[in-house]
Amino acid sequence: MKLLHMFTIIITLAFAITVSGCEPDGPAENAGEKIDNMTEDAAESIENAGEKLQEKVN
Repeated sequence: MKLLHMFTIIITLAFAITVSGCEPDGPAENAGEKIDNMTEDAAESIENAGEKLQEKVN
């Protein structure tokens, strides 16, 4: 009985900690996401340009 009670408390605390960590993104996180997206787009553009250049060379 005591073990079941302790297990229930641990599960409840774990759930509470997990739920409290799910907060909406702040302005810094949104800005960081935009920067990530821009760098990914730039990398894709550079890769596409490299592929086109490679096709023309061959």
